[in-house]
Amino acid sequence: MRWLQRLLTGGRVQLDPGRQQALLRDVQRRYGAHAQIRFPEQVVAVTGMLDGDDGLVTAARIVSQVADEAHADLQAQAHEVHRRTGRRLLVHRRNYRPLWREAGPTLRWPLFALPCGFHPYAQVAAAVEVVGGQASRLDRVTDPTPLLTRVFELLDLTTAGWEYGRVRVDTDAAALADRLVSTAGQVLAAMDDPPRLPPPVRELMRRNNTVDVHDPAGPRAVGVINPGAMMRERLLA
Repeated sequence: MRWLQRLLTGGRVQLDPGRQQALLRDVQRRYGAHAQIRFPEQVVAVTGMLDGDDGLVTAARIVSQVADEAHADLQAQAHEVHRRTGRRLLVHRRNYRPLWREAGPTLRWPLFALPCGFHPYAQVAAAVEVVGGQASRLDRVTDPTPLLTRVFELLDLTTAGWEYGRVRVDTDAAALADRLVSTAGQVLAAMDDPPRLPPPVRELMRRNNTVDVHDPAGPRAVGVINPGAMMRERLLA
């Protein structure tokens, strides 16, 4: 593990857990769906707060916490479906697409209502941006491999939500997907031994489908996004 070897051979950095916790609380309290500013402005503000190594660790914590809570939420939904109907739904973190294909209409997309309160288009988008922007330093403060796995999980949930979960694709949703793909590519590029791309990414890269992107404030389409092409361009470089 390169990140652990660096810590043990002089690559240690000075981290402040107290500052990380304060940053986490501040980002949680000041931003999200309740904030009175647009999501793009929130992303800029939160990204500016999460500076330095403590900010990077905090950003990684946000990404991991959101992915973990989303998985727990989907497991709880699957248990509830089984309790009510006897129908068993399999929840696999490495590939959520089969779950959403089978049961999309009966599931609630989890990222809008997690216990942590982080919003996918505000704190999560900012945290993903910070992780990608400092990908070259990740192995100095944490193990990048499980973090990359969580980034891919959020990307899977995002695109599956568009396709099967009735999640509206507006400019904020498209910006989140764009950041997730870019950050995954940046982390992969910084790794000595990058892992194999997960199944949902490989599936989408075989496609060339475009999705209309709408204005957040109205029904008008303002552009398109091609997730498969975007992934091929940034993840296969």
